[in-house]
Amino acid sequence: MFLVTRSTAPIILVLALSFRLANDTLGDQSIGPDKVFLNGVVVTMVDAKEVAEAVAVRGGKIVAVGSNDAIRRLATATTQIEDLGGATLLPGFYAAHDHFPSIGRVALYDVDLNSPPIGSIRSIEDIVTVLRDRAAQTAPGKWIVGRGYDDTLIDEQRHPTRVDLDRASMEHPIWIVHTSGHLGVANSKALELAKVTRDTPQPEGGLIRMDAKSGEPTGIFEEKLTVISQLTPVLSSEQQIAVIRFCDRQYLSKGVTTTIIAGGAGNIIPNLIKARELGSLHLRAIAMSSGSQATPPSLESLAKLCPIPERVRFGAVKLLHDGSLQGYTGFLTNPYYRQPEGKTGYAGYPSRSLEKLVEMVGKYHRAGYQIAIHGNGDAAIDEILVAYQEAQAAFPRNDARHRIEHCQTPREDQLVRMRELGVTPSFFVAHVYYWGDRHRDLFLGPERAERISPLASARNVGLRFTIHNDTPVTPVDPMHLVWCAVNRVTRNGELLGAEQRIDVYSALRAVTQDAAWQNFEETTKGSIEIGKVADFVVLAENPFTVPSIRLKDIQIRKTIVDGEVVYENNSK
Repeated sequence: MFLVTRSTAPIILVLALSFRLANDTLGDQSIGPDKVFLNGVVVTMVDAKEVAEAVAVRGGKIVAVGSNDAIRRLATATTQIEDLGGATLLPGFYAAHDHFPSIGRVALYDVDLNSPPIGSIRSIEDIVTVLRDRAAQTAPGKWIVGRGYDDTLIDEQRHPTRVDLDRASMEHPIWIVHTSGHLGVANSKALELAKVTRDTPQPEGGLIRMDAKSGEPTGIFEEKLTVISQLTPVLSSEQQIAVIRFCDRQYLSKGVTTTIIAGGAGNIIPNLIKARELGSLHLRAIAMSSGSQATPPSLESLAKLCPIPERVRFGAVKLLHDGSLQGYTGFLTNPYYRQPEGKTGYAGYPSRSLEKLVEMVGKYHRAGYQIAIHGNGDAAIDEILVAYQEAQAAFPRNDARHRIEHCQTPREDQLVRMRELGVTPSFFVAHVYYWGDRHRDLFLGPERAERISPLASARNVGLRFTIHNDTPVTPVDPMHLVWCAVNRVTRNGELLGAEQRIDVYSALRAVTQDAAWQNFEETTKGSIEIGKVADFVVLAENPFTVPSIRLKDIQIRKTIVDGEVVYENNSK
């Protein structure tokens, strides 16, 4: 329990003494810190018991942590005093895997097709109606793009088709993307512009669905969405900045101070740098590069593109090796629980052959990259681990920290192999809430669904991991992720996988200290220690003392980057 009481006063005293008031960091004591945060419950995340009352900051860095009295003595006439009023101060949260700033594009420019609890779409007719409304406001021939529909949450329990979208407009090309981001639907106009017909060859690692009777494309695409999406309009520079500004505010309101962008294609780094210069970006951003290059660019050349690496930089290289479980494109060892229409023994498919995966991983591993591979199904995870093992055997590297993204269905033996290979997973634990009921009843069945995002098993075998929202697939919200990890309650209010629940401290580590470690930032971020950046989140309540079922309801009071308050919620 994290309570500043008489019983914890010795801990605070030990902290104050052990940090020696940071004399070596502060240098000239007459200058003092720029700012001190007093009267708080300072959860340092250094270990499960360490708690303090106050923090001192200078030049955007933490220079002392300890008791109110010890930190107050460091203040000078120019030091700004921030009274926390008993609120809880934690290290700033990581959004450990997302697609920043995609949620801003959906909010500002595209058509939101999400169903409850995220949006309001309940039927294909709803989809057609909102697309028709957008068409009425759009010049003929201009694209209409939507995102977020879920075939399992609408009345018809199927994907819309080109025929459905044609009812919205035949004059506009229409392209809508599934909530998973791994399927999409085009209307007839979009198919015409893409020159997709019954004779179009099927892409490797994807599928253009054809009507069983007519042989014509249904408009539904699996995985290889660029066939259509490459034709959709690119946002202008001004629009990109507006999207970043919108997302920056959204993330800060959830206590996020660092976002890990799972795919840095296009102009994401230049746009982030420009947004930072314009005062539209306060977050720190790490963008994964695309793994599509025949010859990996040198890490040095990527670093030169990032003049302020402490704010915006490249991180791992991102590869895909399967798709989405809720889209039936995740690659499983055993078949899906409820089979897609017209199929038997269907278990999904990989993005490429194992031989090609091994070749790609070996290439980037030898070039010095950290590698992050999207793998949901256990068959995909098997092949990812083979590729990592072969890369290390051919070219040994210490502490590569290669990642597996989403990692929904790993078996116990796979978790052990990850530990042995030094692989770190990032679990999409929000699935427990948003899709847990359907994993149990549709996709995986009761036994496998109990083990989606097996956090307790991972912890028990000694794996360090993170948890994430994959925004815009689900809304960014680290405290909701912590709630999911601790409670494992579905959207229908049912417990799913009780044995995979973890404690609050472990869940918070997954969005702070372990997230910093996973991204090679453990010396600068992730805990409240001397020398680390002063990135904090202020919570209205202590997550270690509220009932666990209320974790998701804890209010974010403030978000702080480099010691400066960049978001404040004044509501009571």
